[in-house]
Amino acid sequence: MADVRRGARREEPRRNAALAWLVTIVLVVLAIGHGGTGSYRWFAFTIAAVAIVMLPVIARRDPLAMPPWTLLALVLLPVVHATVLGESFLTTVETYVAVAAIALVAVVEIDRFTAVRMNHAFAIALVVLTTLAAAGAWNVAQWVADVTLGTDYILTGRSEDVANRAMMIDFGYAAVSGLAAGVLFDRLFKTYSEPASERSPTTEGAVPDTGSESDPVPPLLRDRLDVPDEIVRRLARVMQVALAGILLYGLVARDLPTVANAAIALAITFLPAVLERDARLPLEPGVVFWLTAAVFLHALGSAGFYGLIGQWDSLTHTMSASVVAAAGYAVVRAIDLYTDEVHFPPAMLFTFILVFVLAFGVVWELFEFGIDWSARVLGIDAVVSQHGLSDTIVDLVYDVVGAVVAAVWGSFYLTDLTHRLAGRLESENSG
Repeated sequence: MADVRRGARREEPRRNAALAWLVTIVLVVLAIGHGGTGSYRWFAFTIAAVAIVMLPVIARRDPLAMPPWTLLALVLLPVVHATVLGESFLTTVETYVAVAAIALVAVVEIDRFTAVRMNHAFAIALVVLTTLAAAGAWNVAQWVADVTLGTDYILTGRSEDVANRAMMIDFGYAAVSGLAAGVLFDRLFKTYSEPASERSPTTEGAVPDTGSESDPVPPLLRDRLDVPDEIVRRLARVMQVALAGILLYGLVARDLPTVANAAIALAITFLPAVLERDARLPLEPGVVFWLTAAVFLHALGSAGFYGLIGQWDSLTHTMSASVVAAAGYAVVRAIDLYTDEVHFPPAMLFTFILVFVLAFGVVWELFEFGIDWSARVLGIDAVVSQHGLSDTIVDLVYDVVGAVVAAVWGSFYLTDLTHRLAGRLESENSG
């Protein structure tokens, strides 16, 4: 009986690979069809899906390194629908089910075929984040095509406000699809995660000593960025005082958006002190300055700079995204150091930061839309607001810029913080 079971286990990858190859070939044929008929959006979507599927096969030179064929079938359904009935018959739900399926494929492949290690909860969270990030990237790509190639994928003859509202609804469907994909992955993770004993030698033992990883920032640049801590602290204090002044100005002028944004920003600047006092987690002066500068620039924008300087919004989004990316970097690296169940090599960590920030950007745009819509219904000034489709897309683009900044420079500023977070997790667990 044991021999029969072992034989069945050996046969299962071959059966899955055969079915997955069949679905992939169908996707390639449909992609060619979409390209021939000028349906370039679905051509790009299908080719991207095929590329994700084929990466492990090419990297490992193993035709059996295919994801679950059932996930590929979920990707195939809307592509077939668009081919047979046309894009006009597709619903948003179908489209984002396919996006969520691609996210599932990517996470399953990362777990099975790379040196990345994820526990159950982390893998599910990554599926949700990847779905949201894919939705954001998909809409940005369509907007870029509209601007550069003269297509009409997003606007479709509508005004910017109407198109932006439709995209927010799309993001809502993407969020629901991502959560559903996370629930589905709750079952798939156990089914499709490759046991450690069956991993290839290329992934087995590939975990580096995270404590000894080299600092990727060149010494020359590090020396040039070296500013005395006392000066950095004083600059942060100056911005706090300025925020208090902006708050006072808003109260005198009875400007609700300025009051709300300045008050929230000022409260955030005291977060490092609270973390140090209550959680015994001191932050480097450079990190405190980074956080304070991000919220200070946003408060200045709400006080009038957004209207006076066209690129101020892009600057604040870049800074805010870099802070979000830094938080994601620090937490994931700390978890990586704390437990053997989760490990992200440096190259994959960079990708994770991009996914994390783009997903957060999608959630933030949904939040802005909800606040803006509620303010219009109630007839009050919105604390935060959106200004059309182009504004939303540009915000997402600069979110990625901020993520890249944090990913490149984060290890320099956040190495000590990640080790302290890991130590904090260990002490709480042992206590």
